[in-house]
Amino acid sequence: MSDRQKVIEVEEGSTCFNAGSLPHYDVKSESKFEQESGEQKPRIFVLGAGCPKCRALEQAVLSALGEMNLQEPVGHITDYAEMAKYGVMSTPALVIDGKVVSVGRALNAQEVLKLLQSANLD
Repeated sequence: MSDRQKVIEVEEGSTCFNAGSLPHYDVKSESKFEQESGEQKPRIFVLGAGCPKCRALEQAVLSALGEMNLQEPVGHITDYAEMAKYGVMSTPALVIDGKVVSVGRALNAQEVLKLLQSANLD
C-alpha cells in the first residue's frame, strides 16, 4: 500500500464548511503546486479543508483509479478561494476535467468509478 493509499475512516457529522474544523494540512492549490513542480497537472480534484470526509473521498478516488489501472494524479484543494472558483459551497466535492460532479458527499469507490468511467478517463 503506497503513502497515498492510506485507509481513512469517516467520522459522522457535517461537512468541512459548517463543521468549524480547521484544515488538517494547508495547501494553496494542487493545480498551482503541480504547475510549479513541473509534474503532470491533475484532471481530478478533491475540494475540501481536509476533514475525514474529504480524505475519505480522496481515498475512494485513488481506489477507483487503482481499479481502472490508471496512474492519474489527484489534486486536493484546501484553499477556500480556489474552491469558490468552482461554485462549491459544501464539501467534500469532486471535480473531474474542470466539472464539479459531486458536492457534499464522501462517495465510495464504486460511485467514483462510475463517474470516472463516464468522464472517459479509462
